[in-house]
Amino acid sequence: MDATQYEATNGVNGHSSSTRKRFDDIQDSIDIPLRDGDVVEVNLIELLDDPTELCTLLENEDSAKSFWLTIALAYAKQRKVDHAIQILTQALSALRDVGNDERLTILNCMCWMYLWKCREAPRFPSDAHPEARTKEFYIHSATSTLNEASRISPSYPPLFLARGVLYLLRSSMLPPSKASIGGPSSSERMETLGQASKCFDDALRASNGRNAMAHLGKARIQFSLGKYADALGLYQTVLTRAPELIDPDPRIGVGCCFWQLGYKDDARGAWERSLELNPESKIANILLGLYHLHVSSQYSTTDPQFTAEYKKAMTQYTQQAFKLDDKLPLACTTFSSYFLIRKAFAQSERLARRAIELSDANPVISDGYYLLARKEHFEGDPSKAAEYYLKADQARGGDDRGYFPAKFGSAQIKALMQDFDGAKFRLERLVQHSRNVEAMTLLGTLYAEDVFNAQASNSKEDKSTELKKAVSLLEAVRLAWKDSKKNLNADPSVVLNLARLYEVDHPDKSLQCLQQVEKMEVTALSEEAKHEEIKDEAERQKLVRSNLPPQLLNNMGCFYYHADKYDLAQENFEIALNACVRIGDKVDDIDTDALVTTISYNLGRTNEAKGQLDEAKKIYEGLLGRHPDYTDALTRLTYVTLRQNPGDEGPKTIQKLYQTDSSNLEVRSLYGWYLSKSKRRTGNIAEDQEQRHYKHSLQHYDKHDRYSLTGMGNIYLTVAREMRRDTEQEKDKRRKTYERAVEFFDKALQLDPRNSYAAQGIAIALVEDKKDFSGAVQIFTKVRETVKDASVYINLGHVYYELKQYLRSIENYEAALAKDRARDTQILACLGRAWLAKGKQEKNVEGYMKSLEYSRRALEIAPDQIHFQFNVAFVQIQMAQLVYTLPENQRSLSDVEVAAKGLDEAIEAFSAIVKAPNPPFPRGDIEQRANMGRNTMRKQLERAMQNQREYEEKNAARLKAAREQREAEIRKREEEKRRREEQAEEQKRKIAEERQRMQERDRELAEQRAEEERRREEAEYTDDPETGERRKRTKRKGGGAGGGKRKKKAADESESEGESEAGSSKRRSRQKSAASSNTAVSSGDDRPRRKKKRKLERKSGGARQNKYKSAEMVVDSSEEDEAVQNMDNNEGLAEKINSPVGDQDDDEEAEAAPKPRRKTARVISDEDEDEDDVVGGKLDLKNVMGDDEDTNMADTPGDELPDDSDEE
Repeated sequence: MDATQYEATNGVNGHSSSTRKRFDDIQDSIDIPLRDGDVVEVNLIELLDDPTELCTLLENEDSAKSFWLTIALAYAKQRKVDHAIQILTQALSALRDVGNDERLTILNCMCWMYLWKCREAPRFPSDAHPEARTKEFYIHSATSTLNEASRISPSYPPLFLARGVLYLLRSSMLPPSKASIGGPSSSERMETLGQASKCFDDALRASNGRNAMAHLGKARIQFSLGKYADALGLYQTVLTRAPELIDPDPRIGVGCCFWQLGYKDDARGAWERSLELNPESKIANILLGLYHLHVSSQYSTTDPQFTAEYKKAMTQYTQQAFKLDDKLPLACTTFSSYFLIRKAFAQSERLARRAIELSDANPVISDGYYLLARKEHFEGDPSKAAEYYLKADQARGGDDRGYFPAKFGSAQIKALMQDFDGAKFRLERLVQHSRNVEAMTLLGTLYAEDVFNAQASNSKEDKSTELKKAVSLLEAVRLAWKDSKKNLNADPSVVLNLARLYEVDHPDKSLQCLQQVEKMEVTALSEEAKHEEIKDEAERQKLVRSNLPPQLLNNMGCFYYHADKYDLAQENFEIALNACVRIGDKVDDIDTDALVTTISYNLGRTNEAKGQLDEAKKIYEGLLGRHPDYTDALTRLTYVTLRQNPGDEGPKTIQKLYQTDSSNLEVRSLYGWYLSKSKRRTGNIAEDQEQRHYKHSLQHYDKHDRYSLTGMGNIYLTVAREMRRDTEQEKDKRRKTYERAVEFFDKALQLDPRNSYAAQGIAIALVEDKKDFSGAVQIFTKVRETVKDASVYINLGHVYYELKQYLRSIENYEAALAKDRARDTQILACLGRAWLAKGKQEKNVEGYMKSLEYSRRALEIAPDQIHFQFNVAFVQIQMAQLVYTLPENQRSLSDVEVAAKGLDEAIEAFSAIVKAPNPPFPRGDIEQRANMGRNTMRKQLERAMQNQREYEEKNAARLKAAREQREAEIRKREEEKRRREEQAEEQKRKIAEERQRMQERDRELAEQRAEEERRREEAEYTDDPETGERRKRTKRKGGGAGGGKRKKKAADESESEGESEAGSSKRRSRQKSAASSNTAVSSGDDRPRRKKKRKLERKSGGARQNKYKSAEMVVDSSEEDEAVQNMDNNEGLAEKINSPVGDQDDDEEAEAAPKPRRKTARVISDEDEDEDDVVGGKLDLKNVMGDDEDTNMADTPGDELPDDSDEE
């Protein structure tokens, strides 16, 4: 068979030439000549099912080779390739005596038939047809046929192309390379492709480069090697030279190259063109179907565009391809995937296995195994699924190369089979090579589960590494959602896992994650559930959120609760309760009662935290009405009762609860707290009721009860704090008691490293026993980050007070006071103490005043507490002492008066405290302090008051005088400033007027100059009567007359100058030669013009010169006259006016033919510096725009300006 050769370019791409299909040259019938001269007509359309009779006929009649080939190709045209091979085999037997050339043709044709059968044969024999011939069989047959042909003639050109295609098919049967993606292919496959390339080169050499099939083979090799750009160039070359070629169609290859290079729309264009030329192209149909499937994947499944693209892909293209060839592997895999989504597993498996059996492309085989794996995965057979995933991966190279979805499926199977380490190992390798969102999601979820399991089992194993990996991976997934190019759908489960991971260390981030989930859920709601018709946004939001999962709202409420945002927490809990009602109506298999119970309890805790104890009590009672054995609700109800009735009903309730459920550790903890508040203080630990209660809990219920351990530590800490330390023995005993307290705290921390109360207890022990204030600050600061309790701030205030950092101490005390502790007398007393110490340190009355304020607030809350009365009196007497010792310039009369009044109140308070039954200090000390205030300090304050009054009166007078002087100076400066501003304004006004005047004068000069130029042009130019063009006037011959006039003019000028020589100023002038030559005027040649400059000379005559040429100008280089100054302000106008002057000079020079003249140096003597260029009261305006001089201003030629100089 001859290969397609390049012909003329008038093909199908825009030309009218019709396309040819394969086997178009096979006629409908053929006449076979017989030996007797007759012919037998054989119908090549209605061929016999058994070609044996035809073969016998051909053999008996010794028919030529062409008849055998024609009938064989007729069978091949009807896809009866086996019959065609049978006929060709019979032909070789019948024509064994013919020449080698004819045998070569038959062998070549037979080789192509074997290659054709190889494409359609199964890869492996199936169980249903074990006797079926495989691809390997036909490759072996084709190889044998080619070898036989090569023995006849190795250089037979058609064999080169057949051998190249054989090598291509053989390379596709080899296993893919296991090298990494982008790495080198396997050596065997590379060698086979190299042999194929050599064969195609031989075919091109034999056809002088005109063999289109060989070019297509070369392009196919480049495509197989991943050199898509090179392959594209070859395909385009074939298309350019043979545009009529449609079977095989190079446009298919062009589109595939575009696809691999990322130009998918260009690929679609190539395939659509191929389908336009050949509507029955199954390859173009299936490729366009895959394109539209790819486009549909860019949209959400809820998008209408997704439905349109998916339907177009499956019904318009894929289905058509399957109808054209139901054994096309690519169409089989596409439909198999469709049936898998529809859960039609039987059809999916059948088509996938067909694709595996028939395909000679490893990627298609990989797809087939992958579909089988997914099918087994769906049906719950992990072992088979793992096997098929592995085969799918190996079909594409496996290891570092392989098929990513199959590797991911294998990791999923590992996770399903509880082999989490194996799953993580595979996923880690996937994530290293590709930051795939699905892989990162699964790997992050597995690491998160490790963390959650450790938390649930209270494991002490360090899971910080797993926590960091989980957060990093899931955050990367969340970040990928924001990339609009990837078009990914957000997964709420990822964000929920992140919320759980952040819950302990970063509750604020956890809340943000839940808020993001809320937005996702709201977006997913139906339009009806969004209630767009409601105008009130707040009401609409409540209704919308009531359609959300109640678990989500409950968790958000808990985070708001722990962040002390009780109003938001209450709102979320209330909406969650409404959501429970809605979800109960929609979903039957959810335990709404459990949800309502938990959320109601949380709502009660929130009301309790807000101080709404009655509302909380109602909720707890309602819960106990439905669930009487709900111990948590009963415990909180008891606590509320204790707070509301600490004297009567509360103790009875707690005793009843303890008797009812004494084995419950929560109940025992509450009872221990009650004992700590109501017990009688004792220095003997063994007699302490609270200590015995905690000890009983640890011995008989739970030796690891963290509340009991922390309570025991607090008891030992309190006892140690109150122990005497006068002797060494007492100090040693006190130290051991602190150590015992630290032991209990340390045990509690071992069980719960986040037990901030135990850590705080250790810090208190460090301060009180070791005086280690710095270490205590570090511990309290860390505790403050996790616990928002007032006690932490109080302890920090104590430590900073001991470190004499009073400002920080005050800040922490005030923070504790803000924690709903505004009436806590202990904190108020501490604030009074800290402000007093700060005032003493800074000797500042304000500090004493703040201390007195807080001390009085504590006394107002507890007026019966005698030590608060003592604190107020003590601060008052301390302030009196400070005010007396301060100099007059650091105190005021009001300070002294307040101190004196406070001193009187302190004396009275001390007198009352002395008479009290239990004074805070010895009575003698208090009495002595009262007497000192009464006898000494009162008189001191009286003298201080008198001195302060005199000082302030004198100071007030001095201040008044200084103020008046200062005001006078200010008025004087303001007046001076105003006067300067007025002068400046006046100066600006004058300058503006002068500038305006100068501009008006410049404008007048410009207008005069323009008028003079117009007149000069009218005088020098005229209209040509013949052409109508403007030209210069020509002077008539007659130099004598002209010369006479110049002489006469010169004589007049000399005479005039002689008359006025005595009184005229000295001057210099520059003149241009204006003599004209008849020859110069008439010749009109383009000789170069020479500019002639004349030296400025002082004229000998003394008479005034009254006449000047209008086009002549003079510049005085030693002095600027007023016109020059004016034009300095308008250089633009000067340039505009000067431009004609240059032209004028050129014109005059063109007419003039000056005589050669020796240049003389221009000498300006010192005496001439004071002279101007005024002659006869008129300015000579000639040559202002001289060629070699820079001028600041140009005046209109001929203007006569008055001389500013005085003339005598």
